Amino acid sequence: MKDLLLRLEPVIWVLFGAGILVGTMLITGWILIVGLAVPTGLVSADALAFGRAYGLASHFVGRLVLLGLIALPMWKGAHHMRHLSIDHGGAERDAVVAPILYGIATIGSIAAIVAVARL
Repeated sequence: MKDLLLRLEPVIWVLFGAGILVGTMLITGWILIVGLAVPTGLVSADALAFGRAYGLASHFVGRLVLLGLIALPMWKGAHHMRHLSIDHGGAERDAVVAPILYGIATIGSIAAIVAVARL
């Protein structure tokens, strides 16, 4: 298992880095719009109406963005949890913990793909 994890490490790091990018830029912007701009009246509440949101989410580019917003932070979280486990004396358990965490991220990503494809 350790050998497989070492071979997949570059792919995992790419997904982790993309998750950081999405989490830092896109989700932060979304929170600023939904959490601050709409309640304070800087942005009209009609901008987030169901028809507009569904129109964005049903477009191909909107689906890709939505998929990225859902799936990539899962990989970031899985990688952080793995290294948190290693930092707290779990290096000997890494061969068990890493596949579980990355398996959860894989299942979540597949569920996100299915959900976004069904829009």
